[in-house]
Amino acid sequence: MLYLWIKALHIVAVIAWMAALLYLPRLMVYHCAAEPGSKQSETFKVMERRLLVFIATPAMLVAWGAGLWLLVEGGLLRVGWMQWKLVLVLALSALHGLNAKWVRDFARDQNRRSARFYRIANEIPTLLMIGIVVLAVVKPF
Repeated sequence: MLYLWIKALHIVAVIAWMAALLYLPRLMVYHCAAEPGSKQSETFKVMERRLLVFIATPAMLVAWGAGLWLLVEGGLLRVGWMQWKLVLVLALSALHGLNAKWVRDFARDQNRRSARFYRIANEIPTLLMIGIVVLAVVKPF
């Protein structure tokens, strides 16, 4: 029964993490249009930081913790689909780190990227999520 509770916790954490990773770059798209130092820019800074610090990072940590528990408890480390899923989750974690860097850049008014860059960056978590879900549900190998 504990396994199912941890699995539910993992799913909830992944949903929260994905929501944050999909929303952060979208905020940055709009932040690009705000004049540095303006009230609008300062509002975006607060929104981005809070989303990263209070939702995205805790959700990522819970997703990783619960996921590793499930991995060990379920004995799935040697399964091919799980190994590939872990590669995609590592890529998603790296993207999380990049988002944190971009939030810091905006906080210091040092963003050097365009709105188009963040629009493209906004698509990457979706592609990774599709791969992760397909591997976890279909278990192709």
